[in-house]
Amino acid sequence: MSSKLSIQELRSLPKIDLHRHLDCSMRWSTLLEIATTLKIEIPKNSAQQRSHFLVTEPMKDLNAVLSKFLIAQKVLASEEILERLAFEACEDAFNDGVRICEMRYAPTFIADGHASLTYEKIHQAFVRGLNRAKKQMPIATGLICILQRILPLEKVSSVTDFAIENKDTFLALDLADNEMGSEPRKFAKDFERAKKAGLHITVHSGETPDKEAGQWIKDSIQILGAERIGHGIQAINHKDVMQLLIEKDIPLEVCPYSNYLTQAFASYETHPLKKLYDAGVPVTLNSDDPGMFASVLTDDYLIVQEYQGFGLKEFTRCNEVAFNKSFIPLAEKTAAFKG
Repeated sequence: MSSKLSIQELRSLPKIDLHRHLDCSMRWSTLLEIATTLKIEIPKNSAQQRSHFLVTEPMKDLNAVLSKFLIAQKVLASEEILERLAFEACEDAFNDGVRICEMRYAPTFIADGHASLTYEKIHQAFVRGLNRAKKQMPIATGLICILQRILPLEKVSSVTDFAIENKDTFLALDLADNEMGSEPRKFAKDFERAKKAGLHITVHSGETPDKEAGQWIKDSIQILGAERIGHGIQAINHKDVMQLLIEKDIPLEVCPYSNYLTQAFASYETHPLKKLYDAGVPVTLNSDDPGMFASVLTDDYLIVQEYQGFGLKEFTRCNEVAFNKSFIPLAEKTAAFKG
């Protein structure tokens, strides 16, 4: 077993984050500042404030975590705030050693909470923030559009239309939220249209411990055309799914700290990351919702070093997979990561 890297060494290690929700990446100090400015009612006590907004301890399940996000949704109230969020998210990632960072967001999550914000206004604000960041620091970044699978199909289709209309500033299409009752095959037509238009495909699947998780992952690949799977850790319970991931070279966007907070697995020790890695399944390490979790990607590296036995060799391999499978154009990601 290789010697452990210090937190400073892990932080300075060039990293790639393929699975980071931009709308859940607001800096804690910024969140408090904006909540105060908007006169959103918040607890006076600092510990209670963190408990009110953030998820820093395991919750009952994924749904419990997702419902917590609705509290923080209130601060995403203007184009100025969204542009600042995008810039600071890139800045925070860069300061944590991240050199390639794909940011994803759900237009409906923001727009449904703020009537004045259209999909176009939201998107252009994020694009401005990312472009400003790229001018000020050597980071390769881009946006992924999320479809919320829990919404009516007509609304999901309209977001797909929006993603296709803005394919020059979106890298890919994603599908998120709880899979139960919203299995992948329901969205086949939308993903077929997106892929035909030239968008890449990544799908949240196999995150929670459901008996159908294996089938959902297979359908995400075989029906929706997923090139990567968000989370996908329940594949460990389905040998045929693991073999499919290996044969098709489809990486899992693994988020260890998030998986613990949502109780996808009960503990860091029982997380299947190392077993998946050793079996030959392509895996990458990602932060998921660093703003909501009060975390950085280095925290995930610390966790898997301590509890999964990962060292420099494994981290390097994960980043090699992430580099090759990133949807950002080759020249741009090469300049940021290997320049």
